[in-house]
Amino acid sequence: MTERSVTHATFVVERTYDASPDRVFAAWADPAAKARWFGNPDDGVDEFELDFRVGGRELSRGTAPNGKAYTYEARYQDIVPDDRIVYAYDMHLEEARISVSLSTVQLSPEDEGTRLTYTEQGAFLDGLETPEQREQGSGAVFDALGEELRKEQVR
Repeated sequence: MTERSVTHATFVVERTYDASPDRVFAAWADPAAKARWFGNPDDGVDEFELDFRVGGRELSRGTAPNGKAYTYEARYQDIVPDDRIVYAYDMHLEEARISVSLSTVQLSPEDEGTRLTYTEQGAFLDGLETPEQREQGSGAVFDALGEELRKEQVR
């Protein structure tokens, strides 16, 4: 039997985008837009659902570059348009739950753009993922959001 453990961690990722808070918020709320930027671009996404409302669910299933199946499932707890998103989510790798987290996204006007502040409070389970790996992955996701916002501006 695998030895059980839990590592608790909190981390913050910040990004500044050359887009208004309403445009950044829309990239979270619109299923087509979010499907373009959310997650690792190297992962094969087999299933994506977004019900962006308080009590709504988000689901992403696919295959990581290592060939293992992953599942991300979130439940939205609080949404304030153009300002704040709070959600709880868990991650599975194959059949194993690797983490459970509470995440807060705050959007603040900054100069002509928006500062996104993401805070994650996580319980990382049984040594299957580390907080450092998650923080790095989250940073990459928010970089992809920035790229999506740049492409949208060109369209």
